[in-house]
Amino acid sequence: MEFRGYDINFDEYGAIIEGMRDFDPIHTFECGQCFRWHREADGSYTGVVRGRVANAVYTPGKLILNNVFADDFEQIWFDYFDLGRDYSEVKKAVGIDDVMLKAVEFGSGIRLLKQEPWEALISFILSSNNRIPRIMKIIEDLARMYGRELGYRGRKYYAFPDVNGLAACSLEQLESCRAGYRCGYIQRTAADVAAGAFELQKLAMLDTADARSYLLQLHGVGCKVADCMLLYSGTKQDVFPTDVWVRRVMEELYFKREASFKKVQEFAAENFGKYSGIAQQYLFYYAREHKIGV
Repeated sequence: MEFRGYDINFDEYGAIIEGMRDFDPIHTFECGQCFRWHREADGSYTGVVRGRVANAVYTPGKLILNNVFADDFEQIWFDYFDLGRDYSEVKKAVGIDDVMLKAVEFGSGIRLLKQEPWEALISFILSSNNRIPRIMKIIEDLARMYGRELGYRGRKYYAFPDVNGLAACSLEQLESCRAGYRCGYIQRTAADVAAGAFELQKLAMLDTADARSYLLQLHGVGCKVADCMLLYSGTKQDVFPTDVWVRRVMEELYFKREASFKKVQEFAAENFGKYSGIAQQYLFYYAREHKIGV
């Protein structure tokens, strides 16, 4: 069937998407925006999204999503892979200079994944002062211990624990995932959301500044975590998540001197506008792979 510019068909194994543009699984799954996609020995990736397991196989112009069928594709996967966005337009808008042109070319296959907000919130609380392999291990342990079991190809996978599941855990139980001081943040945040003291669905109705301020009420959420949650849940794209390392990258690539967090944010807003979050992904991936700002 023709679906918004893509030729999409389904067989007994899943979905076949022809005409897939601006996508590379390494760029998208390994750029630091998500933690539940794992590369298989054959080069494919298997991930768990909203309680569904999928295996992604990519060749130029074609994405095969095994274990993804028609109903789930329209309800979950089309938006998850941001298939409604024209990335050629994004690349043109953020390609403001040679630095960005190089970053965009290097990470040309990055697509912004629209992750489940609750999972994104907890994942990026866990990401604070942490390395990606360890974040992935902690999240897998949390899912294995407190999430719903899923089966695929004879292997066990686990859905991310829901709000009530984590809210019911004691601090001692959460500490078994070895997330250190972050376990206390998870416990208190889960309790607040479960009790209705914090409403995740409210974020989409607020403007970006108010949504960020609202998130900052939660334990373990600073500006970087708040912006990551807003960006990687697909709630807001006009954020530019900034920590000390991202600031150093911007100082090296653009300012050529020390710059405040505020200056970095102002630069992003002025130059990248509504695509600030995607521009940050191109720069983040380019800088990390080229050891810039270290």
